[in-house]
Amino acid sequence: MKVALVLLAVALLLVVALLAAVGTGKLARMDGATYPAALTRAAATFAAVLTLIATVASALDAILT
Repeated sequence: MKVALVLLAVALLLVVALLAAVGTGKLARMDGATYPAALTRAAATFAAVLTLIATVASALDAILT
């Protein structure tokens, strides 16, 4: 049961990171950025969200154990 919960949480967090990246890319295009620039901004946002998630998970692991 614990493995299924972890996999579900990872899937949910990946969806959140993808939604943030898509939103950033769309806003960049609406602002007049080129496709490569918008893709770069979206990739940076995706990486930042995953880094934030990893940092929070590490902090929670240190607190809860």
